[in-house]
Amino acid sequence: MLRFFGRILGKKEIEKEEEIPPMKKFLIVGLGNIGPKYHHTRHNIGFKILDFLAEKEGLQFESQKLGDIATYKFKGRTFILLKPSTYMNLSGKAVNYWLQKEKVPLEHLLVITDDLNLPFGTLRVKTKGSDGGHNGLKDIQTQLGTTNYNRFRFGISDEFSKGRQVDYVLGEWGEEEEKKLPERLEKSAEVIRSFGTAGINNTMNTFNGK
Repeated sequence: MLRFFGRILGKKEIEKEEEIPPMKKFLIVGLGNIGPKYHHTRHNIGFKILDFLAEKEGLQFESQKLGDIATYKFKGRTFILLKPSTYMNLSGKAVNYWLQKEKVPLEHLLVITDDLNLPFGTLRVKTKGSDGGHNGLKDIQTQLGTTNYNRFRFGISDEFSKGRQVDYVLGEWGEEEEKKLPERLEKSAEVIRSFGTAGINNTMNTFNGK
């Protein structure tokens, strides 16, 4: 009997030791829409970047509440990779839930999104800003009650004719874009690692405009 309780207590001690301090945890959110029809679209670049990192590191996403989750450990940090399953316009619900559940500090949140105002493949990391008309960012702002959260914008350019913005954003990558994407995805994975290890300011200085 004593041995049994000893095992139980010992297990609890191990679990306690394995708890990750909040300052070592980072929530990396890739924005996108679920379903095969959206998989290769420009609007889903957030999903694509996280899928690239997960495949490169041998990680598996698991379907959990409000999204697919994978955990990436790198240099003593734990990156919680989240692909919301709420569809783009309700992304904030998933972001807020996982911030609270994992007790991740707001300054350790990084949201990855597409940006029409940047040339294709241009990377830009910022600590705050407006939603820029992006419905995913708009909902995150509403749910968090602030615009002061880190975002990582991936340029998709604005090569569309008048009135064709929705078709362009929800359209698939062009042939030339497809050729350049692998290198851009690799660089994007570096941004994520840098965010957790070097900090937001060093990451902005190193990668913005690159």
